[in-house]
Amino acid sequence: MGRQSRSGGTLAQMRSYPRSVQLLMVNQFSINLGFYMLMPYLAAHLSGTVGLAGWAVGLVLGIRNFSQQGMFLVGGTLADRLGYKPLIIAGLMLRIVGFATLGLVDALPALLAASAATGLAGALFNPAVRAYLAADAGERRVEAFGLFNIFYQAGILLGPLVGMVLTGVDFRVACLVSAAIFALLSIVQMRSLPARRADDAPTTKGSGRQDGVLSQWRTIVANRPFLLFSVAMIGFYVMQFQVYLALPLEVRRLGGDGTSGTAAVAMLFAVSGLSTILFQTKVTAWCKARMEPGRALAWGLFTMGVAFLPLLVPTAVPVPAGGVGLWLLAAVPPALSALLLAVGTMIAYPFEMDTIVRLSGDRLVATHYGLYNTICGVGITLGNLLTGASLDAARAAGVSALPWIVLCALGLACAAALYGLHRTGRLAPPVRETQPASVSA
Repeated sequence: MGRQSRSGGTLAQMRSYPRSVQLLMVNQFSINLGFYMLMPYLAAHLSGTVGLAGWAVGLVLGIRNFSQQGMFLVGGTLADRLGYKPLIIAGLMLRIVGFATLGLVDALPALLAASAATGLAGALFNPAVRAYLAADAGERRVEAFGLFNIFYQAGILLGPLVGMVLTGVDFRVACLVSAAIFALLSIVQMRSLPARRADDAPTTKGSGRQDGVLSQWRTIVANRPFLLFSVAMIGFYVMQFQVYLALPLEVRRLGGDGTSGTAAVAMLFAVSGLSTILFQTKVTAWCKARMEPGRALAWGLFTMGVAFLPLLVPTAVPVPAGGVGLWLLAAVPPALSALLLAVGTMIAYPFEMDTIVRLSGDRLVATHYGLYNTICGVGITLGNLLTGASLDAARAAGVSALPWIVLCALGLACAAALYGLHRTGRLAPPVRETQPASVSA
């Protein structure tokens, strides 16, 4: 079945999985569709229509990110204790309230509460969705996460286009349509998604009682290979996020803010999303057939580090005064970087998700995902602050190539760290205490 499904299209491959896995993939597409049709336009709405000051806009946007990253561990823990389905539904329902409120209120306290609700929603359903997918995909979870990334990226690609049309009518329309998507998702999950709990329930041996939350967290924090892996993967997310931060800023710096600059920025997102949709399954199958997970992760991050080298071209050649030459210089190197970042992500992402499950020993998987997301989220925040500051400082000092060299070095360093973890056996699943007793069964 595995060979046959790999040779078919994305939908044929998707149909080879259990119904629950199929539903989770469509679910993630719809979540990203609803999210990205709204969030890229929220800042303009808050500063323009609502008339908030810049600091207030930043606070509303920041509270969403803070509530999501800060609560991932709690969301994962609840998913392991209560089951995956209740947390998925709770997160979807919070998004209904949050997105509808963002479009209907103007007061800052209400906007802050709505933004916090949308962030908490992500913290509730993200670990649960990934743990559920890993559990039901079984031995084919690497391929399943590759497919999952296609639906994930498709939602990111289509959402802003739909949002552009809806916000052209009215921002409130976009908010209500997004809330309606999450309402429909909630109904579908309630009716069609089977209840699912972790295979290894967090109970104390022989007592039937659940382990204490702090005891579970201490167990995970004591998992040194998992923590080392989480820290090494921070660079993966910092580099990946530059498609939304450093690359558009570089395009705008060279190409300006006019129509041509906007077209070049749109090309970045199109290259990134379409390449994933078209080639993810092929890349995953090729890598799985030829590499161990640790090597694939190292090659993925190496590719992402190399992705910043094309951006050295505009710093080393004369910049045309205008015309087609300027547009090509502003558009082509960043687009090539976006493509290489997408390729590196395609290589690494399925093995990243699989490695988290393996390092957890298939126990408290959602909690591991939650802590992993929190660690990487803190890293993303710090990395983006440093990247933004370094771009301004480097240009002011006349060394505009420096940020790209540093990002390249970050990718190579993280690739080396992952390869080191692989070579020393730290990415292998831990040996569980019950394993010897189950060998004879």
